[in-house]
Amino acid sequence: MKLRRSDVRRQVHVLPILKFESQSLTSYAGLVVFHQLLAVLEFKDRLRDCFRHLAGGKVFGRATIFLQLIVHILLGFRELRDSRAYQDDPLVKRLLGLKRLPDVATVSRMLQNADPKSVENLRRLLRQMLFERLAVLGLTRITLDFDGSVQSTRRWAEGTAVGYNKKRKGARSYYPLFCTIAQTSQVLDFLHRSGNVHDSHGAREFILACVQAVRQALPGILVEVRMDSAFFSDEIVSALDQHHIEFTVSVPFERFTELKRMIEGRKRWSRVNGEVSCFEADWKPKIWNQSFRFLFVRTLAKRQHKEPVQLDLFIPYETGYDFKVIVTNKTLAAGNTVLFHEGRGSQENILGELKAHCQMDYVPVTRRIGNQLYLLAGLFAHNLARELQMATTPPCRQTTAQRPALWAFEKLDTLRTTLLHRAGRFTRPQGILTLTLNANDWLRQRILGIIKTLMGLPKAA
Repeated sequence: MKLRRSDVRRQVHVLPILKFESQSLTSYAGLVVFHQLLAVLEFKDRLRDCFRHLAGGKVFGRATIFLQLIVHILLGFRELRDSRAYQDDPLVKRLLGLKRLPDVATVSRMLQNADPKSVENLRRLLRQMLFERLAVLGLTRITLDFDGSVQSTRRWAEGTAVGYNKKRKGARSYYPLFCTIAQTSQVLDFLHRSGNVHDSHGAREFILACVQAVRQALPGILVEVRMDSAFFSDEIVSALDQHHIEFTVSVPFERFTELKRMIEGRKRWSRVNGEVSCFEADWKPKIWNQSFRFLFVRTLAKRQHKEPVQLDLFIPYETGYDFKVIVTNKTLAAGNTVLFHEGRGSQENILGELKAHCQMDYVPVTRRIGNQLYLLAGLFAHNLARELQMATTPPCRQTTAQRPALWAFEKLDTLRTTLLHRAGRFTRPQGILTLTLNANDWLRQRILGIIKTLMGLPKAA
């Protein structure tokens, strides 16, 4: 439709006068979909069970404050003092079941006084909710990815230490180990550690505990595991094989001269695709008791041109090969096994999103248990954002060799800008509580569609 200039343009001469009044206005009208999701999951009651072992009598319950931390992160806030930005928001107070929100000092004290049993109960709830989703999906196999991620802090906190820190060298940090589910792109569990430990510290027990939890919750399911070269050891590889867990682990082959000679002497490589080729051999380091299947992979890559660029000359690309080695007990064809291991990069995206949008890199208090509690709030926020999308939309992907997520998930930051951060007004026409949003057809269809789908779901058992 053709428009006239007068239909589009307008003149602006003065700024409006600003007035601040006490009205039932919310800046986060999109939270109403999470309000419905939490009701379907019976999330508030399950949170109360996690803190039931502690004495009551508090004006603000611990479960309520923990739920506020989850909402705090869902809305995109980071530091505890940022809660002052929404302390008068009526929808946030309604979601939490409060007439007024706790102040910053109250939230900080709750984190400082947290206890280990509460953390264990919350970790168990995190796993239970994920198992419920996997049971609905009815998968025959599940892929677990394991990797560590650095949590830096510029101040002292209990349990932090100076260790490997690529971005902030010399800073104190934690170094938790995460277990993620490739099919749902959610976090199953974590092992909290100081920053001065190796990636494999405590990994064997944690990996076996995660696998055992999956097998107990989902009997008969096939579990497969992917890890990087930091976990390459006889102890971990042999334990996985003894417990009949399919695995692929990257090999730090630069430490083994025999592997280097095997690559240099190889003449025939099997083609996987246009850039990747491989061969395989049974091998073991000298100190190992058992040999395993080793896959040798080379990838065609462009070499960086480091000389000064001459714009008036054509400089062709120089290509070479990047090499890596994988140890596995999978019986798939070599090409499919290589593709399966390459899919491990999806976990890097999950950890990156946790740091960028779920405040995983923030250490709020000086006590270790309190910091674990805040980390758990971020993990719940991430998993709930994924659960909202899985509960309201069908899977759009099939299982392939790389084991991608079955949904094309929107990032939490995208959900914030398109759904959560919407202005609304509470009114009571004829005594009926009503939340009014701007007349946006796309937003109306999306919010009403999500709520209608959630209302049709059975409540959690």
